[in-house]
Amino acid sequence: MGGQRLRFRLLMLAAAAGFLAVALAIRAASAGALESTGRLEQYSGTALYASMTYVGVLAVWPRRSPWVAATVAWAWCWAMECFQLTGIPAELATRSLLARLVLGIRFDPVDLWWYPVGIVPLAVAHAWLRRRRPAP
Repeated sequence: MGGQRLRFRLLMLAAAAGFLAVALAIRAASAGALESTGRLEQYSGTALYASMTYVGVLAVWPRRSPWVAATVAWAWCWAMECFQLTGIPAELATRSLLARLVLGIRFDPVDLWWYPVGIVPLAVAHAWLRRRRPAP
Protein backbone atom coordinates (compact mmCIF):
# COMPACT_ATOMS: atom_id res chain seq x y z
CA MET A 1 0.00 0.00 0.00
CA GLY A 2 2.93 2.39 0.70
CA GLY A 3 4.18 2.18 -2.88
CA GLN A 4 0.76 3.09 -4.24
CA ARG A 5 0.57 6.10 -1.90
CA LEU A 6 4.06 7.22 -2.97
CA ARG A 7 3.09 6.99 -6.66
CA PHE A 8 -0.05 9.00 -5.94
CA ARG A 9 1.97 11.68 -4.12
CA LEU A 10 4.44 11.88 -6.99
CA LEU A 11 1.55 12.16 -9.44
CA MET A 12 0.11 15.04 -7.40
CA LEU A 13 3.48 16.81 -7.36
CA ALA A 14 3.77 16.33 -11.12
CA ALA A 15 0.27 17.77 -11.52
CA ALA A 16 1.25 20.79 -9.42
CA ALA A 17 4.32 21.31 -11.61
CA GLY A 18 2.10 21.02 -14.68
CA PHE A 19 -0.35 23.63 -13.39
CA LEU A 20 2.56 25.97 -12.58
CA ALA A 21 4.04 25.44 -16.05
CA VAL A 22 0.71 26.27 -17.70
CA ALA A 23 0.31 29.42 -15.57
CA LEU A 24 3.83 30.61 -16.37
CA ALA A 25 3.40 29.80 -20.07
CA ILE A 26 0.19 31.84 -20.22
CA ARG A 27 1.94 34.78 -18.59
CA ALA A 28 5.00 34.47 -20.82
CA ALA A 29 2.88 34.26 -23.97
CA SER A 30 0.55 37.10 -22.97
CA ALA A 31 2.64 39.56 -21.02
CA GLY A 32 6.15 38.33 -21.73
CA ALA A 33 6.96 38.21 -18.02
CA LEU A 34 5.58 37.17 -14.67
CA GLU A 35 3.39 40.26 -14.60
CA SER A 36 -0.33 39.68 -14.47
CA THR A 37 -1.49 42.87 -16.08
CA GLY A 38 -4.27 41.33 -18.17
CA ARG A 39 -7.40 39.50 -17.18
CA LEU A 40 -6.30 36.27 -18.87
CA GLU A 41 -3.05 36.14 -16.91
CA GLN A 42 -4.64 37.15 -13.64
CA TYR A 43 -7.71 34.93 -13.67
CA SER A 44 -6.06 31.87 -15.16
CA GLY A 45 -3.21 32.28 -12.69
CA THR A 46 -5.65 32.46 -9.80
CA ALA A 47 -7.54 29.35 -10.90
CA LEU A 48 -4.31 27.44 -11.58
CA TYR A 49 -2.92 28.50 -8.17
CA ALA A 50 -6.04 26.97 -6.63
CA SER A 51 -5.53 23.80 -8.69
CA MET A 52 -1.93 23.58 -7.48
CA THR A 53 -3.15 24.01 -3.92
CA TYR A 54 -5.69 21.21 -4.32
CA VAL A 55 -3.15 18.71 -5.62
CA GLY A 56 -0.68 19.95 -3.01
CA VAL A 57 -3.15 19.05 -0.27
CA LEU A 58 -3.46 15.57 -1.77
CA ALA A 59 0.32 15.22 -2.03
CA VAL A 60 0.59 15.90 1.70
CA TRP A 61 -2.56 13.97 2.72
CA PRO A 62 -3.23 11.41 -0.03
CA ARG A 63 -6.07 9.67 1.78
CA ARG A 64 -8.24 12.77 2.19
CA SER A 65 -11.60 12.73 0.48
CA PRO A 66 -12.00 15.05 -2.49
CA TRP A 67 -14.33 17.29 -0.51
CA VAL A 68 -12.00 17.60 2.48
CA ALA A 69 -9.08 18.33 0.13
CA ALA A 70 -11.21 20.90 -1.70
CA THR A 71 -12.22 22.58 1.56
CA VAL A 72 -8.63 22.76 2.79
CA ALA A 73 -7.42 24.11 -0.56
CA TRP A 74 -10.21 26.67 -0.73
CA ALA A 75 -9.54 27.81 2.86
CA TRP A 76 -5.81 28.14 2.11
CA CYS A 77 -6.50 30.22 -1.00
CA TRP A 78 -8.90 32.53 0.80
CA ALA A 79 -6.51 32.84 3.76
CA MET A 80 -3.63 33.82 1.44
CA GLU A 81 -5.86 36.32 -0.36
CA CYS A 82 -6.95 37.90 2.93
CA PHE A 83 -3.33 37.86 4.19
CA GLN A 84 -2.53 40.18 1.29
CA LEU A 85 -4.58 42.87 3.05
CA THR A 86 -1.77 43.16 5.60
CA GLY A 87 0.82 44.27 3.04
CA ILE A 88 3.27 41.66 4.30
CA PRO A 89 3.07 39.50 1.12
CA ALA A 90 3.75 42.57 -1.05
CA GLU A 91 6.82 43.37 1.01
CA LEU A 92 8.08 39.78 0.88
CA ALA A 93 7.38 39.63 -2.86
CA THR A 94 9.90 42.41 -3.46
CA ARG A 95 12.59 40.14 -1.99
CA SER A 96 11.57 36.70 -3.22
CA LEU A 97 10.01 35.29 -6.38
CA LEU A 98 8.91 32.25 -4.39
CA ALA A 99 7.10 34.48 -1.87
CA ARG A 100 5.46 36.29 -4.75
CA LEU A 101 4.23 33.05 -6.31
CA VAL A 102 2.99 31.54 -3.03
CA LEU A 103 1.62 34.59 -1.22
CA GLY A 104 0.68 36.93 -4.04
CA ILE A 105 1.02 40.68 -3.85
CA ARG A 106 -2.26 42.49 -3.35
CA PHE A 107 -5.81 41.65 -2.38
CA ASP A 108 -8.31 41.33 -5.19
CA PRO A 109 -11.85 40.34 -4.20
CA VAL A 110 -12.46 38.91 -7.69
CA ASP A 111 -9.81 36.26 -6.94
CA LEU A 112 -12.04 34.87 -4.20
CA TRP A 113 -14.46 33.73 -6.92
CA TRP A 114 -11.77 32.32 -9.24
CA TYR A 115 -10.39 29.89 -6.64
CA PRO A 116 -13.37 27.51 -6.94
CA VAL A 117 -12.85 27.46 -10.72
CA GLY A 118 -9.51 25.78 -10.10
CA ILE A 119 -10.67 23.51 -7.28
CA VAL A 120 -14.20 22.28 -7.96
CA PRO A 121 -13.54 20.54 -11.32
CA LEU A 122 -10.59 18.68 -9.80
CA ALA A 123 -12.61 17.62 -6.77
CA VAL A 124 -15.46 16.39 -8.99
CA ALA A 125 -13.04 14.42 -11.19
CA HIS A 126 -11.27 13.07 -8.12
CA ALA A 127 -14.57 11.95 -6.56
CA TRP A 128 -15.60 10.25 -9.79
CA LEU A 129 -12.24 8.46 -10.13
CA ARG A 130 -12.27 7.49 -6.47
CA ARG A 131 -15.62 5.76 -6.86
CA ARG A 132 -14.14 3.75 -9.70
CA ARG A 133 -10.94 2.89 -7.84
CA PRO A 134 -9.97 2.57 -4.15
CA ALA A 135 -8.09 5.42 -2.47
CA PRO A 136 -4.28 5.19 -2.16
